[in-house]
Amino acid sequence: MTVRTILVPLRGDGKGEGVLDHALCLARRHHAHLEALHCRPRPEDLIPFGVFVPATLRKEIVASAGTLANEEENKVRELFDRYCRERDIPELDDGPWPRDRVSASWREETGKQAQVIGLRGRLADLIAVAQPDHEQNLGRNTLESALMETGKLVLMCPPKPVASVGARVAIAWNGSGESARAVTAALPLLNKADSVTLLTREGENLPVSAEEAKDYLAVHDIEAVLRGFKAAPSAVGQALLAGAKEIDADCLLMGAYGQSRRRELVMGGVTQHVVDHADMPIVLMH
Repeated sequence: MTVRTILVPLRGDGKGEGVLDHALCLARRHHAHLEALHCRPRPEDLIPFGVFVPATLRKEIVASAGTLANEEENKVRELFDRYCRERDIPELDDGPWPRDRVSASWREETGKQAQVIGLRGRLADLIAVAQPDHEQNLGRNTLESALMETGKLVLMCPPKPVASVGARVAIAWNGSGESARAVTAALPLLNKADSVTLLTREGENLPVSAEEAKDYLAVHDIEAVLRGFKAAPSAVGQALLAGAKEIDADCLLMGAYGQSRRRELVMGGVTQHVVDHADMPIVLMH
């Protein structure tokens, strides 16, 4: 088992190269194919909904939107082409992709990025997205769509330099269905990892223990180490990030949104804390 395709949505927000760096680190471990996806906005999406817009102004908005879309598309495509050229990554239009090295391709779609990712991501092994930016209110819809609509692993990439992803994996284990799905979906990643550590909160009565998870991984020839951490229920997210750093993990694997999505938004939760505060790559599965 291995990761063969990684979907990488790109847009002109200045984060594209950082997301590509994270995806490439993982792709090199698996000789995976990077599918860069740029979503071209529809001009009609820029017209205020439910507000009367005169025909002349409507035409001006559509024309201006088309010009801006062309400029952004050219900018992002140039970034992608330069990125591949500087790293000697072959750009291939059609599969099957080579199994002995990283390759890449470019795809252009029309529509809102979150909606397109929710569909295109269903035929990828993993989706790499930027960590949402609270100040600019960017990226949250894309992350949530990738998680909720595709059924695939999602690599959330913080805006920091990265040297490796998937070599030293920490797993957030609480015995839940979400954490179990994350582990099962990530078996291809874990099989290629140099080390795997199960992080679990001490003193918690888990429905499925970390020892049982370790035994399950052993069946798949994955040797995992158990490591407990102490934390109040309200500080589990913070403790997970700290624990992953303490063992020098290069990514944290976890199930996402174990509580209802609405409850997470209103009351906060482990997933939301990690998404908001992580400064390391996070691999999520809903």
